[in-house]
Amino acid sequence: MESFWTDTEFWIGFFNIIIIDLILSGDNAVIIGMAARNLPEAQRKKAILIGAGAAVFLRAALTAIAAYLLNIPLLMTVGGLLLLWIAVKLLVEQEEESHVTVGTNMRNAVKTIIIADVVMSLDNVLAVAGAAHGNFYLILFGLALSIPIIMWGSKLVANILNRFPWLVYVGSAILGYTAGDLIVGDPIVQKHFLQGFGVVQEGLPIVLGVLVVFIGYLWKKKLDAKTKEKPV
Repeated sequence: MESFWTDTEFWIGFFNIIIIDLILSGDNAVIIGMAARNLPEAQRKKAILIGAGAAVFLRAALTAIAAYLLNIPLLMTVGGLLLLWIAVKLLVEQEEESHVTVGTNMRNAVKTIIIADVVMSLDNVLAVAGAAHGNFYLILFGLALSIPIIMWGSKLVANILNRFPWLVYVGSAILGYTAGDLIVGDPIVQKHFLQGFGVVQEGLPIVLGVLVVFIGYLWKKKLDAKTKEKPV
């Protein structure tokens, strides 16, 4: 017991996991809150519950195979590119879709949440597994800590976005930055493309965050113009 309390590596991993979960589980909360923001309150709560449950389940499943995931070539890059598309898609979606039923909205929201959860849980799992240094109890702690962050954070994000719609652009920028972080963190990308290019490695997530907002804004503006041109 004494060695447990004096194990420096354990406590460094413990505090690192808290920081990792606050940052990366926060990203999951953003994606869930953004995808569920346009649903009626009752449907929104259900979508958040399903999305948060899926995020936690995926983390538990991916944690079990974290060592194997690192051996899949360009997995993090593919995940980052998929997350970029989701970030733009969420930004472009209309505030109101009166021609779509609530059930369809609910299905679309949950589908978007689950796809994004796979990508973002991958990021979190690899970070937590690295910080835990193979310590099973620390990995379990990381999973347990992510549950309240995702559940509470998603509800908060959805409510704030409904009150301040312009914050959707901030959310998309965060997702774009996270996607860039995944791409530059890919071992193959680092080895073959980023060696000696520290500025690119640090700057790419920022550039992608800005790019997502820019493309999403122009695309949404184009769609709004087409909608106004349609005869009533």
